[in-house]
Amino acid sequence: MISKTQRLLSLSTAMLLATSAIAVAEPSEELIAAAKKEGTLTTIALPHNWCGYGDVIAGFKAKYGLEVNELNPDAGSGDEIEAIKANKGNTGPQAPDVIDVGLSFGPSAKAEGLIQPYKVSTWDSIPDSAKDAEGYWYGDYYGVLSFVVNTDIVKDVPKDWADLKKSDYANAVALAGDPRASNQAVQAVYAAGLSAGEKDAAKAGEAGLGFFGEVNKAGNFVPVIGKSASLAQGSTPIIIAWDYNGLSWRDSLNGNPPVEVVVPASGVVAGVYVQAISAFAPHPNAAKLWMEYLYSDEGQLGWLKGYCHPIRFNDLAKNGKVPQEMLDKLPPAAAYEKAVFPTLEEQEAGKTAITTKWDAIVGANVQ
Repeated sequence: MISKTQRLLSLSTAMLLATSAIAVAEPSEELIAAAKKEGTLTTIALPHNWCGYGDVIAGFKAKYGLEVNELNPDAGSGDEIEAIKANKGNTGPQAPDVIDVGLSFGPSAKAEGLIQPYKVSTWDSIPDSAKDAEGYWYGDYYGVLSFVVNTDIVKDVPKDWADLKKSDYANAVALAGDPRASNQAVQAVYAAGLSAGEKDAAKAGEAGLGFFGEVNKAGNFVPVIGKSASLAQGSTPIIIAWDYNGLSWRDSLNGNPPVEVVVPASGVVAGVYVQAISAFAPHPNAAKLWMEYLYSDEGQLGWLKGYCHPIRFNDLAKNGKVPQEMLDKLPPAAAYEKAVFPTLEEQEAGKTAITTKWDAIVGANVQ
């Protein structure tokens, strides 16, 4: 799965946690009727094990009785955009109604006339910094980079980036991708630079490279792309990955070995995905009803169940809408309060430094 891109977003400093019944913002009866008349929604690039999408899709089908035609679950953001372009005049089953893409694809798709505006009924609770003012695209969920730790092997888990240089972690630290190509890995290097106090994006990228150069020189870096299997086997007992990936690995391993997911104390870098409706959607009302469901309390909590923080998380938490059993499966809510979402410009500046200088500064061939 191609990692999706990020954006600067201020998080509120207080999250009041309580249990409550799930309240769902209901769309209009007219929209529901129009969507049911269309009968089908066509999605793309929504694997069932990604952010709880399997249950989210099932919930939508059960609630409204529509069919969901799922195209290419393993596609990436670029593939989704190409699918819209390739089906501009096609109303058949290969034309997607909706897309879930990285942030950078939202503004570019709008500029190319590939998506249409629609503001969901919960629009006001979506942070302004995570949505297009005209409603062409809006953030849906986010994750933060974390340390995913096999605690069978690592007894004293790292709490912050600087810990990864300790001799305790010899041959233990891996990235979840090649930083010369993977956005998830690039953002991990960038986060390490931010943890050093560097604010400028390009300088943060270089500071992150210097950090990983030290981790590698200390003999702690493992030049292997970390995955669930390598985590379990112990060849990469500490993997730097999006929290939702780590939490999903933890569940799939089911205690064998035990896994802890730690959000670092500093340099907390987050990434947000965005939703949009195709400008050529064969089922435009079904697409709007899908958006209403995704941004209702029920849909948002469906993503949280899959370990992706929904974009309305702060609003839900403040109003006591997040069940305690969900919160108990996540790192502490306070750990997310320092999260920073780099702008597209910041991402590009950091990425350029990291991808072009990794070999020279770190010298580890990740594969």
